[in-house]
Amino acid sequence: MDDTDIRLLGLLQKDCKRTTKAYALDLGLSTTAVYERIKRLEREGVISNYVALLNKQVVGMDFTVLCHVKLSRHIKEYVLQFEREVQQLEAVTECFHVSGDYDYILKIHVANMAAYRDFMVNKLTALNNIGSTQSSFVINEVKASTAIALG
Repeated sequence: MDDTDIRLLGLLQKDCKRTTKAYALDLGLSTTAVYERIKRLEREGVISNYVALLNKQVVGMDFTVLCHVKLSRHIKEYVLQFEREVQQLEAVTECFHVSGDYDYILKIHVANMAAYRDFMVNKLTALNNIGSTQSSFVINEVKASTAIALG
């Protein structure tokens, strides 16, 4: 990747719905050159997806929970099974295998505390091999970004 690719990726991360012509004007390139760069970045896997980011308040899913999960045992079978099962939980938007006192941190979006309790009782604790959990409720989202700084 060269500097132009990095600048283009920055523009795409800010707003991927602009026209190729608009990016070309910002970068001082032809529309065709920008189009070819985007296609190459997609082929190479640098750009993996395009998505719409929703306003959690507007869609009524603004109760955010960070749930720490400890498995009952640390064996390969339990780890892989948990990771397969957590993929199926729609309320979980992110899952990180971490070091420290807990094995995983889940980011969960639900409507309210009652919905979270229902999720915990009927979905999360129904998974096999969970030893313990600890939940932290987000008071205020200070920074939220999907952009990856490249420069």
